[in-house]
Amino acid sequence: MKHVAPARGSAKAPAGATRIRYVILTLCFFGLVINYLDRANMSVALPYIDAELQLNLSNTEKGLILGAFFWAYDGMMLLAGWFTDKVGSRRAFTLAAIWWSIFTALTPLAKSFWGFFAFRFMLGAGEAPAYPSATKAASRWFPVGERAFSTAVIDSGSRVGTVLSLPIVTSLIALTTWHYSFVVLGVVGLIWAGVWYWYYRDPTEHSSANDLERQYIAENGSRSEASDDSEAAKIRWSQLFRYRTVWGMMLGFFCLNFVIYFFLTWFPDYLKNARGLNLAQLGTLGMLPGLAAVVAAWAAGAYADRLIRGGANVTVVRKVVMVGGLLGGAAILPAAFASSIYMALFFLAISYSSLAVAATGIWSLPADVAPSSHHVASIGGIQNFASNIAGIVSPFMFGFLLDKFHGDYTPSFAVAAGFAVLGAFSYAFIVGRAEPLPLLAASRR
Repeated sequence: MKHVAPARGSAKAPAGATRIRYVILTLCFFGLVINYLDRANMSVALPYIDAELQLNLSNTEKGLILGAFFWAYDGMMLLAGWFTDKVGSRRAFTLAAIWWSIFTALTPLAKSFWGFFAFRFMLGAGEAPAYPSATKAASRWFPVGERAFSTAVIDSGSRVGTVLSLPIVTSLIALTTWHYSFVVLGVVGLIWAGVWYWYYRDPTEHSSANDLERQYIAENGSRSEASDDSEAAKIRWSQLFRYRTVWGMMLGFFCLNFVIYFFLTWFPDYLKNARGLNLAQLGTLGMLPGLAAVVAAWAAGAYADRLIRGGANVTVVRKVVMVGGLLGGAAILPAAFASSIYMALFFLAISYSSLAVAATGIWSLPADVAPSSHHVASIGGIQNFASNIAGIVSPFMFGFLLDKFHGDYTPSFAVAAGFAVLGAFSYAFIVGRAEPLPLLAASRR
């Protein structure tokens, strides 16, 4: 059977079609919001934990605690993508949410550096299937002409979760203690897991979706078994690493996340210690870059889909978004030289927004390039594995450079800007076309 790309339809949904795919999208969005609330919780609470327990942590030790999450998260990511393709988004996302919620709620039991390191490590192991599950669900429910926006909404869950962590966690700490910020968010995650398992089904199995919606999804580029090439489906997981595009995606996403994880780990410390913000300011001004990133990503995703539905080349649209977004991410460097907090936040908002825009293309790519529907979560997991090596390296590197340069963020921002430019190069020249990867020579035999 000839290996062909799935349909690249530009049709709009017909009148009378249900819109269950947007309910699924909303659930994915809130799943990632909770995921990142639990992930960013420690970044906000750590200064108060350190002060109350008198741990006297160095910046390097703080970086290790913040980075412990990523050792497990990244170590499990390759398995998580493969697992999600095997059992489906419904079960994978449910199990992940239960796991991470339990270890979030148990975090206050820690009393030492190694205790917090261990709980963060276990939290990371549970969160690994979240993005592959959401990506696979979106590839099932959304045609190619709606893929960038759906991806933008899902990925913005990380931004919204990170932004909300500032007012939510600081409010919980102010009203109670830092302990309850972990317990409350853990319970919320368990509730979401129950709702997801109860409601989610693939389009062909969902009783609330009508035939018009199913037909629209199937005929306009969604990734499902019905659109698979039989030979492409035989490509083994290990063979995905033989594609240059996959390696380019890994490098590019690593570079993007090297910068992104500043906003997820050290950003509250930067505002508190480098810029002198108090608790109230931390929960208000600290939201601005993240809010700007959410708006920018949604707008960019909607516009990219409009271009594709209008007949624009998918590869060109994806590459402009990814390359341009990463180059804009280098705006983190001017923030180091800004004389006021407002000017610093302006440049940080440009950087974060640009990176969020790039991410809409990055998370669209697994569904674009997967040889079959059985490879979407696997490729998503592979690129996310590489990207979250940055989650290990970046927090530690920031902490190390802060200790070496006596709290000056300029060297760290300069290194981050360099990685942003390198990521743009990868998507421009290493990653190939945004279409299903060709059959390997061995697969044709």
